[in-house]
Amino acid sequence: MAQTVASRSAAVERMAADWQLAADLLGGTRAMRAAGKRHLPQWPNEEAKSYENRLASAVLFPAYSRTVATLTGKPFSKPLALSDDAPPQVSEWMQDADREGRNLHAFAADCMQTALGYGLGGILVEYPVVRREPGARPMTQAEEAAQQLRPYLVQIKAGQILGWRTERRNGATVLTQLRLLEVAHEQDGAWGTASIEQVRVLTPGKWEIWRRPDGKEWQDATLHDSGVTTLTVIPFIPFYGERAGFMEGRPPLVEVAHLNVAHWQSASDQQTILHVARVPILFAKMLGDGVALTIGASNGVNATTPDADMKWVEHSGAAINAGKEDLAAIEERMRQAGAELLVIKPGQVTATQTGVENAFGMCALQRITLDLQDALNAALGLVALYARLAAAGTVTIFNDFGVSSLAEASAELLLKATDSGYFSAETFRGEMRRRGVLGAEVDEDEEVERLASQGPALGSLGGGGSGQ
Repeated sequence: MAQTVASRSAAVERMAADWQLAADLLGGTRAMRAAGKRHLPQWPNEEAKSYENRLASAVLFPAYSRTVATLTGKPFSKPLALSDDAPPQVSEWMQDADREGRNLHAFAADCMQTALGYGLGGILVEYPVVRREPGARPMTQAEEAAQQLRPYLVQIKAGQILGWRTERRNGATVLTQLRLLEVAHEQDGAWGTASIEQVRVLTPGKWEIWRRPDGKEWQDATLHDSGVTTLTVIPFIPFYGERAGFMEGRPPLVEVAHLNVAHWQSASDQQTILHVARVPILFAKMLGDGVALTIGASNGVNATTPDADMKWVEHSGAAINAGKEDLAAIEERMRQAGAELLVIKPGQVTATQTGVENAFGMCALQRITLDLQDALNAALGLVALYARLAAAGTVTIFNDFGVSSLAEASAELLLKATDSGYFSAETFRGEMRRRGVLGAEVDEDEEVERLASQGPALGSLGGGGSGQ
C-alpha cells in the first residue's frame, strides 16, 4: 500500500488492536453490538437472522469500563495540587487548562483514564496562531495578555497518533516528526457544522495541516495550512499505562478486557440456552387418527390407542448451572486482574522518584500516576517556554492508595461494584467471607436481622427540620 500522510506506522499498527478492543468495551453495549463478529462469533450453521437476534439481545457486563473508572478515581479522589512557586498567570491559566472549560485536575483525570484504558496518550502544548507580517517585531507579554494569547493543553488520544520519527541527541531520544489525526469543525451553511478530518504534521519549530479533497483518498491530500512556532522542540509529551518503549504503550488492564469479551460471549450463550430452556416442548405419540390436539388448562386429549403417550419435554438445567458458574468465575477473575494494579510490590520507578524512601514499594497504579505527574510537569515546562517564563511550577497528584494484598484490593473493587448495584449485599458478604475478611461464624440470616433492627445507616437520613 502506498504511504500517505495518514498512514499508520508499524508501531501504531501493533498497538491498534488493543486500542480497538478498549474502544469497543468502553463504548458499552451499543459499541459491542456494532462490533458484531469481531467479538461475538457466529456459530457454525447458525442462520444469519438467528445471529442478528442473538447479537441484538446481548447486554455487556461493563467490567472493563467500571474498573478503568474506579482506578482512575483513586489518584483524583483529592484535588491535584499546583506548587506555590507557579506564576500567578499560570495558576489562572490552569483553571481552564485546555481552553475548553477543563481545569488541570479534570484534564489530568481524563489523561489517566486514557492511560488506563488504552495504554498510550499524549499532551500537546498549543499556542493560538498569530498571523504577522514578515519582519514584524515580536509581541510583548503585555500585548499577548491584552489579546488573551496564552499556551494551553490539548489531550491527544491513542487513536489520533499515526506515526513519528526520532533521533538520538546527547544520549536522549528526541521527536523529530509527529503525525496526528484530527477533526476540524467548520461552519456549513447558515446553521450546519461540517466535521473535516485532517492530519497535523509537527516538526521542531513548524507545523502543517494536510487535508484530502472532497471525494478523494488520503494519497491525494494537499497542504491546507502551515506555520511556525517559537520552540525548537515538538511540544508533545507522551504518557503511558504500561510502557513498552518510546511512544509505545500497552493497556495495563488488557487482560481484564479479554476476560470481559469472554464474559460477553459466555453471557450470550447463557441467554440463548435460557431462552430454549424456558420453553418446554410438547411430545406426543400414537394418539390415533382423528384425535384433536388442543393445548390449554381446561382441555384434555382422549387418545384412541393403548400405547399413546403425551408429555412435556424440558431442559435438565445442568448446562444452565454450568453457564452460571462460568460467568461467575470470569467475573471473579476480572476483579482479581483489576485489583492487581493496587497491590504494592517492588517495581520500576520514574526518574523523579529515584530518591524517594519508599519508591520501590509501590503498586502499578501508583507508578502510572507518577508517570502522568512527570508528563504534566514536562507539559508545564513547555508552557513556560511558550510564555517566556523562567518556570511554570509543578503538579502533585495524590498516590497513597496502594494495599498490601490482592484480597484487600479485590474486596475494595467488589465494594465499589456493590455500591453501584452490580451485586447484592448477600453476595458481597459471601465474597468477604471467602477472602477471610468476615469470619466463617457470621450467619447470613442473623446479619440480615441485625441490619433491619439497627435502622438506617448514618448519613442516609435526609436533613432539614422536623416537618411539623
